[in-house]
Amino acid sequence: MTATTEAPTEATAGHPLTPPSGGIGFGATMRVFGALLSRDIVVTGREVPSFLVKTLVQPFLMLFIFGKVLPDLGFIDGNFAQLLFPGVIALNAFLGGLQATAMPMILDFSFTREIEDRLLAPVSMAVVAAEKVIFGALRGLLSGVVMIPIGFLILEGVHWQTSGLLPAFGLLVLCSLAAAAMGMVMGTFVPPNRIDLVFTAVLTPLMFTGATQFPWSGLSNLPWFQVVCALNPLTYASEGLRNVLLGSEVPSMDLWITLVALTGMTVAMLVAGVIGFKRRAVD
Repeated sequence: MTATTEAPTEATAGHPLTPPSGGIGFGATMRVFGALLSRDIVVTGREVPSFLVKTLVQPFLMLFIFGKVLPDLGFIDGNFAQLLFPGVIALNAFLGGLQATAMPMILDFSFTREIEDRLLAPVSMAVVAAEKVIFGALRGLLSGVVMIPIGFLILEGVHWQTSGLLPAFGLLVLCSLAAAAMGMVMGTFVPPNRIDLVFTAVLTPLMFTGATQFPWSGLSNLPWFQVVCALNPLTYASEGLRNVLLGSEVPSMDLWITLVALTGMTVAMLVAGVIGFKRRAVD
């Protein structure tokens, strides 16, 4: 008497990138999420020199030239550094979060295929996507925070309201999340052969329409450009930081406006990013 075995059918074998069915509990999901996040953090820890170079060179030169050199030469008012500093911190956090999410997505899906290992984890694809966004936001937050001591060393006459430090940290977290969510959208919707073009077309306008070098309310004589800047989430991060750190010393948007706009943009981009992630993962 012989026993026969049937080869697994498509229905029983499952797709190689499909996690086990049935789902797992919230606690187990959080443990998997923590393991994925810990791995990314460890890898970043091994790349500290390259991380610092990519994070500090551009904002350092911007602060040095516009906040130190030009005021010393008399071409810019000395108080400009006070206005510029919060904007550069927001800019660095935003660019750090965006690049730390977009570029790995492009590489993982198109070249290294490392994302396939993560998709085998027993969690939904939305959890894997959320981990990538959180990790990118952590790198963006670190990029913004490390600029604070550097700015105080470079710039003269800069002072902040101590009561605004905690709200400023919260705004930096929100700014970094918005940037990472935008990075997820770019990294999943943009074809790999177009990413250089898109980065050039997106990053430069983001830098110069994010109210980092000027107050948004000062654009009342350029209403069309004021509208353009209002479409940039970086504008609300820059204005929010000025509001809590400088108070009435520099004109800025009301804090509630910056929070509502930045939160709404973050949620919208996060939803779009998760949709794009699932689409690329299935493809």
